[in-house]
Amino acid sequence: MTAIGWIQILLYALLIFAVTKPLGIYMFRVFEGSRQPLRRFFGPIESGIYRLCGVDPEEQHDWQQYSTALLVFSAITLLVTYGIERLQHILPLNPQQLPPVPADLAFGTAASFTTNTNWQAYGGETTMSYLTQMAGLAWHNFISAAAGIGVMLAIARGLTYRLQPNAPKAIGNFWVDLIRATVYLLLPFSIVMALVLVWQGVLQNFSSYVELTTLEGAKQILAMGPAASQVAIKQLGTNGGGFFNVNSAHPFEGGTPLANFIEMLAILAIPAAQVYMYGLMARDTKQGWALLGAMAVLFFMGVGTAYYFEAKPNPVMQHLAVDQTAGNMEGKEVRYGIANSVTWATATTDASNGSVNSMHDSYNSLAGLVPLVNIQLGEVIFGGVGAGLYGMLIFVLLAVFIAGLMVGRTPEYLGKKIEAREMKLVMLYVLIFPLLILAFSAWSAVVPYGLSSLNNNGPHGLSEILYAYSSAAGNNGSAFAGLNANTPWYNVTQGLTMLAGRFLMIIPVLAVAGSMVGKKAVPESLGTFPTNGTLFVVLLVGVVVIVGALTFFPALALGPIVEHFVALAGKVY
Repeated sequence: MTAIGWIQILLYALLIFAVTKPLGIYMFRVFEGSRQPLRRFFGPIESGIYRLCGVDPEEQHDWQQYSTALLVFSAITLLVTYGIERLQHILPLNPQQLPPVPADLAFGTAASFTTNTNWQAYGGETTMSYLTQMAGLAWHNFISAAAGIGVMLAIARGLTYRLQPNAPKAIGNFWVDLIRATVYLLLPFSIVMALVLVWQGVLQNFSSYVELTTLEGAKQILAMGPAASQVAIKQLGTNGGGFFNVNSAHPFEGGTPLANFIEMLAILAIPAAQVYMYGLMARDTKQGWALLGAMAVLFFMGVGTAYYFEAKPNPVMQHLAVDQTAGNMEGKEVRYGIANSVTWATATTDASNGSVNSMHDSYNSLAGLVPLVNIQLGEVIFGGVGAGLYGMLIFVLLAVFIAGLMVGRTPEYLGKKIEAREMKLVMLYVLIFPLLILAFSAWSAVVPYGLSSLNNNGPHGLSEILYAYSSAAGNNGSAFAGLNANTPWYNVTQGLTMLAGRFLMIIPVLAVAGSMVGKKAVPESLGTFPTNGTLFVVLLVGVVVIVGALTFFPALALGPIVEHFVALAGKVY
């Protein structure tokens, strides 16, 4: 570890905190204000989409209507993307004449982008045409992120709204939330960011691939394409995925160190800002700062651990004539170094982003443990756009319930009592996630069609399988690259895991929103447990870590933890 490395990490964190309040205020005005910002410019676009789609912006949805709209919309968009992939050979903007995407891969990819996962079991430049990348994948990057923001707004309204007696239990309008998130937030910010990335050398064209002659006289093909526009929204929408196979480690996608830093900032900017927006919705900004404090503690725990272990030499290579004074540089870009690589790895798995600028599969065992644990904690450490905050609010309800049990009092949050119905829904949310991960990981670890594409045996191979299903269920999209997931088994099961990890967890969240929105808020008393102070931050961090540890520690002990001790003994699988 170096002072320069820590300065880079601290600068990154400070800039994230610096944009939290102004961007949070902007988002509050977009979604909850009586008049949206820049209404003269964006208003006609918003109104035009309402008229085109037949949306009444004054209509309000209860949680069942909100859920139905979300599910139907997502199902239709999944089918559209699947169709584009299967028909890309007869559609325009395919200068490489790429063939149709195989059915199992097309299903897995359509499910991936519909769920904001962006898991890619293929090389983008050798599989997807320009039109497929833009109309099928980048389009989903906008609408799946906007849908996640909508779910976050729904539960935030359920917890913070004070309705009049006998008023409808409305939690907003899904279509309004979807359109405003796209028009006022994701689209304009993506346009600006894409232009900055083009300035920094990220590719943006429709050219055919270029064949060059290297200095050695060999032929090399350079992939082209509209990368900058997709990179911008993949980061701002915490979608992840990459235009090129090696993601943001590619010089045409990552560009310069400045472009790399801007892309990292984009991963956590909106997730951090929505926490402050939540404080404004609760009419107590300390509520938002408390959640942000818990997220910050967990972030620094992760990035500090990853940096510490990755700055150490790879123990398996110590007997070789390899200079490891800079730490474990395998799988990393020299222009980024270890500090930027582990910061990206931590941020992308704290959020449900999944983009990478280094290969997590090459990390030292306990450094690679960090992104895996980040996903398995539910990606609530800032989390994805929308998804992180609604996941953290579920843990907030669980923490408040535990605090109520400690003092023998009916738990309350923001003045609303948390009762049996809400806790059943919370536990349903908590249990679905590990069930998906552990069941499919165990299945894949014992059958030939699950092991056939595994490049590593032993604990590292188990880690690769465990990471794959954790990434799918958590809608993250990053991978331990030693597993070839482009097989019928993995494409189908990963697709099903991604769909279940998204929608089977969203439904309990929306049900909690519907249950809480109609409750009468009671005034605070001496027995009310405060949820906006340091004590609650400590409790919340403890609940997040303990739930994750109790659930996944046995599997982690057989994977990266065992691998660490095996590597210390000089062995490798």
